[in-house]
Amino acid sequence: MGPLFRRLGQELMRTGHKVHKVNFNGGDRAFWRLPNGIDYRGTLAEWPAAFKALLEVHRVTDVVLFGDCRDHHMPAIRICRDAGVPVHVFEEGYIRPDWVTLELGGVNGHSSLPRDPAWYRATAAALPPVPPHSQVPSSFRRRALEGLAYNAADVLTRWYYPGWNNHRPWHPVVEGMGWLRKLRRRKQREESAAALMGRLAHSQAPYFLFPLQLDSDAQIRLHSPFAGILPALHLVIASFAAHAPAGTRLVVKEHPLDNGVRDWQQETADLANRFGVADRVDYLAWGDIVPVTQGSQGVVTINSTSGTFALAAGVPVVALGHAVYDIAEITFQGSIDAFWQDPPPPSPETFAAFRRVLIERCLIPGGFFSEEALDKVVRHAVARLEGRPMPPE
Repeated sequence: MGPLFRRLGQELMRTGHKVHKVNFNGGDRAFWRLPNGIDYRGTLAEWPAAFKALLEVHRVTDVVLFGDCRDHHMPAIRICRDAGVPVHVFEEGYIRPDWVTLELGGVNGHSSLPRDPAWYRATAAALPPVPPHSQVPSSFRRRALEGLAYNAADVLTRWYYPGWNNHRPWHPVVEGMGWLRKLRRRKQREESAAALMGRLAHSQAPYFLFPLQLDSDAQIRLHSPFAGILPALHLVIASFAAHAPAGTRLVVKEHPLDNGVRDWQQETADLANRFGVADRVDYLAWGDIVPVTQGSQGVVTINSTSGTFALAAGVPVVALGHAVYDIAEITFQGSIDAFWQDPPPPSPETFAAFRRVLIERCLIPGGFFSEEALDKVVRHAVARLEGRPMPPE
């Protein structure tokens, strides 16, 4: 995540804390550049014992990491739990934009948040209103450049980290080639997306939205019944063909960070042809998800945070995997086959209560891809780690 941990480490050190950072590859090391960096060069099998020793030698009081499902993170979390060491997990925000997840113990499918709507209403009623919250800038170009720098440093130093293996299924070079192909077609994809958005805006035909997630995402592999995106796409299109009213359409939206290694537009077209709905299924390769969500009859998701966009707009949502927001009165609790008919909207009161509790327990203001956003995240993260009230934005 670019300079997030270096910036967080600097601020913690400035306020008197001692900080150590484990670097698993050259990308980690390139973005740390602070004292107390620890290069782990062993294997994944040797990692639990090495991590346990690090906890003891450095008398660690808290562990901070990004994502709780990576190969090195899962055993570390188990060891911390056994040792009584709190683990604070960063993720991109449950509610976006302008919020970042920082949750104690685990996120998403590992979150300790309950699934009882009455609990959220009662808990939220005892909380003060959300403090004033402002938007923060975010640069896709910065995100791309930082990702390129990280992967280049990783690839060029693999010899020094013989035990390292990326958690992603593709080599960084393969991903780079996919991004290159995707970006070369950017103008064509933008024009096609703009034309589709125009047709949707001016057409009277109702449509449902299925935003794709990343095929490599642990949210899919560990917190859903699917081994990847293709079986989920198969299920959604087959169900749509068999159960959706004849006058409705289905819009499949590409994830903005998809690397282009797999052609999801072709996969969508092939499945639509197979199930006889090629004339009713559209593929949106580019563009802002918010307006297309707001205009839809409902959103089908596995467990994407894009579901919260829809819920905030009062649009019905069905979650096919384990989602932190998959709660009665918020999401549709029936089957996907029944969802196409007349899905009820979320309860505004229950979703507002859920959002209020989420902000109190799991979210901090800011983002990762601009200086202003990072400044805000770091200030609020340090306050939460120290158990202090959140500072003003």
